[in-house]
Amino acid sequence: MAEHIFHLKANWPGLRNDVGEIEAGNLVTKISIPPEMDGPGIGTNPDEMLLGAAATCYIITLAAMLERSSLMKESLTMESEGIVDVTKGVFTYKKIIHRPYLVLKSGATKKDVEMAVRLAKKAETSCMISRAIQGNVEIELQAAVDVAVE
Repeated sequence: MAEHIFHLKANWPGLRNDVGEIEAGNLVTKISIPPEMDGPGIGTNPDEMLLGAAATCYIITLAAMLERSSLMKESLTMESEGIVDVTKGVFTYKKIIHRPYLVLKSGATKKDVEMAVRLAKKAETSCMISRAIQGNVEIELQAAVDVAVE
């Protein structure tokens, strides 16, 4: 069994509404509580980072699957949304919605489009972060696939 170990350093010098820093490889940023939760909104926050982890894992997984399947893409973009429920002062990360938009190269067949749609669904269940939060945070997929016109 091989393991990959990732490291993060954090510094929080103040109180609740102050600003800290994190550093993990190329990720170096300030952190604070978001304004939606009555914080200063400086740098990033755990809610954005969970959304970012889920989105980057998904889009990289999908790109790798497309490559292995020899599906040629013109572009792959995505918007994702994280929904946090607040009930009686308790914050619960409820749902993540991924909206990938894949444009296949011109000349792609109906079969190519169908395979791309299947891969878009499979990437969500194959992504390591999706699997890590499974059962705690719902992940919804709203994928769109088009073919570029010449």
